[in-house]
Amino acid sequence: MKGSRALLKMLEDKGVETMFGYPGGVVIPVYDEILESSIRHVLVRHEQCAAHMADGFSRASGFPGVCIATSGPGATNLVTGIATAYADSIPMIALTGQVGTGSLGLGAFQEVDAYSLMMPITKHNFRVLSLNRLPHAIQEAWVVCQTGRPGPVHIDIPTDQVNAEMDESLCEETYGVKPVKEDYSGIDQAVQWIKEAQRPVMLVGGGVIGANASPDVVRLAELASIPVITPLMGIGSIPTSHPLCMGSLGMHGRMCSLAAFKEADLIIAIGSKFSDRTYSPQTAPLATSRVVHIDIDATEFNKHKREAVNIQGDAKKAVRMLIDRLEGQAGTRPAWDKNIQDLKRRCKCDYNYESDPIVPQKIMYEINRITREDPDIIITTDVGQNQMWAMHYLEIDRPRQLISSGSFGTMGFGLPSAIGAKAACPDKKVITITGDGGLQMVMQDIATSVAEDLPVVICLLNNGWLGMVRQWQKLFWDKRYSNTKLGADPDFVKIAEAFGAKGIHVERPGEIGDALKTAFDSGETCLVEIMVDCEEDITPMIPANPAQPLVKGRCKF
Repeated sequence: MKGSRALLKMLEDKGVETMFGYPGGVVIPVYDEILESSIRHVLVRHEQCAAHMADGFSRASGFPGVCIATSGPGATNLVTGIATAYADSIPMIALTGQVGTGSLGLGAFQEVDAYSLMMPITKHNFRVLSLNRLPHAIQEAWVVCQTGRPGPVHIDIPTDQVNAEMDESLCEETYGVKPVKEDYSGIDQAVQWIKEAQRPVMLVGGGVIGANASPDVVRLAELASIPVITPLMGIGSIPTSHPLCMGSLGMHGRMCSLAAFKEADLIIAIGSKFSDRTYSPQTAPLATSRVVHIDIDATEFNKHKREAVNIQGDAKKAVRMLIDRLEGQAGTRPAWDKNIQDLKRRCKCDYNYESDPIVPQKIMYEINRITREDPDIIITTDVGQNQMWAMHYLEIDRPRQLISSGSFGTMGFGLPSAIGAKAACPDKKVITITGDGGLQMVMQDIATSVAEDLPVVICLLNNGWLGMVRQWQKLFWDKRYSNTKLGADPDFVKIAEAFGAKGIHVERPGEIGDALKTAFDSGETCLVEIMVDCEEDITPMIPANPAQPLVKGRCKF
């Protein structure tokens, strides 16, 4: 069997139905074989978008995404997307072509050491210097990307190997992977601390969604009457509408979450890594507070400098163990329960603003009206103010409904991740919330959405600036706006129409709801450009630097 066929056959056997990529000289044998494969190939317009689409596919479905690029610049263009997936622990397989084995190290055309390049941003790396090693690489990569803490795996394949012949029986062999260390010995101590706690909170991160443990987390919260705080990556692990859901924590989190977190005497952190955007001197709880930390990755433990019980293991398994031991034994905390509900009531701000110019809060309000009628809609975001408005104001009631670049903060993530999510869930409507800065990094892939019949709604918040950096310059740099105004922005509606998509321009708040509904109902890729007030900041803002003041803005808390 030819190497190119073996590669695709093994992916087919794993259940891969879609891959995202861009061809080039050394991967032509693979692309030739794709013509006979059951795998659908989505042709992107830039390799970075291939990685983001594979990422969005994985986040929406829970199934590893696959992307492919040629050697040299094709491989290097994947780097940002792979690093994005790695930072957020997203399972993914990245395939790159390579120059022939005889040319390695000789400065051949489009040669780059992709193996070394990808090493810091992947869970594992393979370079297939002998075709007989390809089955091992595919089999092990498939397991590694999903086992323990998920993440991308890279496979670099020289062109002479994909052209070579191998024994087909090798594709049927299985290869073992060393099991991930787990240690649940702290469960009983954790149960005791939960019983003793007077002011407990749960800090629920993206690891809960990755482990499909959201229903168990909700059950634990209800059983022990513990409020749940969700950093960006954990949004959707408990419905926003749930009485125990406090919302997001962090630099642009909700004030009620911050107040509860700072008052807590016990933090039950599940699949959350206490990153600097969530946990800082401004948000830290009492020095006497305790931490029960559940995570598959022991390197995330003890960042908080509090007395802790660390439980290394699968979130679903660990939470179910807690539930089993607490069933019928969880106490009540009337004073804390009342305080939590008081905090939530204080944090209910009206954001159905009819002001002119439009403020982004109004856009989130209109998106919520649509998603209440169709809760299956998937929402992706870009990075910047648009992302934070979405985090702060959108009503997200299920896991994998909100997809966003968290730890890496990648501008340009919104559109391609939406296309990937649509490929994963073709029966669901998908919308991306983006800004004029982020969209211009990837807007060529509107063509991919149209050509591949993967329609998405692009909700463009256009304020003519790199809004988040501008906001920092405004609040902390004496309004010294250096290189944040976007001059010569294009006519985005005409850009969309030039790619064969629909375009709608909105300048008045009363037009937003109808424009978004028209976009969804069209069944086509549609860009809704909404002109928003550049002076509107995403607040509250809790800087990580204690020397910088907390900014409340419109927040009435």
